[in-house]
Amino acid sequence: MVTSPSRPTVNSDMGEGIGLHRFGNDPELLQIVDLANVACGFHAGDPDIMSATVAAAVGHDVRIGAHPSLPDQWGFGRRAMVLTAEEVESLVRYQVGALTGFLLQHGAELHHIKPHGSLYGMVARDAALMESVAAVAADYGVAVLGMAGTAHEAVCAERGVPFVAELYVDLDYNAEGGLIIQRTPHATDPQAAAERVTRALTTGAVAAEDGTPLPMRFDSVCVHSDALGAPAVARAVREAIDAHLAAATR
Repeated sequence: MVTSPSRPTVNSDMGEGIGLHRFGNDPELLQIVDLANVACGFHAGDPDIMSATVAAAVGHDVRIGAHPSLPDQWGFGRRAMVLTAEEVESLVRYQVGALTGFLLQHGAELHHIKPHGSLYGMVARDAALMESVAAVAADYGVAVLGMAGTAHEAVCAERGVPFVAELYVDLDYNAEGGLIIQRTPHATDPQAAAERVTRALTTGAVAAEDGTPLPMRFDSVCVHSDALGAPAVARAVREAIDAHLAAATR
């Protein structure tokens, strides 16, 4: 059996709304998850939503991270852009700074940074862009959530920035280990999500979309809040983690 984290956390992207519009299942998920990645205004999230999301997370003792994005509300941050490393750093620093204002208001601290959508993929593939994210994380003394074996992890290791590797249960992986990002969310079978977590914990691998086995190291499981049935998926993931740990201690 491979060595696994003692208890992987569950994280979810939250505060993804604008004005009167809400796109997530935040109230239910805050009762289940450990980490909330809060939208900072560029793909979703306005000042009132950011404040309310931080307050709700604090009320549930959920640790809070920044979820900075490309400046693309129309495309929900899921369309790639051509940016310099300096531009990426400014975008991330600006959004993290906005969130920290609300953390101060509600007596909370920044726990981590997790890039959103296409920015997540861009910095996973490009070490120079990832340097920009790591620079902001280093200034705040917080971890970065990302994918093991990519520039996320390599750059954090070089800079001494704490790194939290993620497993995704509601997105598929391609044969090269990259995430297949869909423009709109789709429903995930909670049982399938639980089986992926259990397989990753027991074998250290998951299956790509074409069946290719992929090595998978992880410290946290991401469940997206905007997909139909997300709370059921998160509960299934939590139960799978707890069942694995219980079996391991017998």
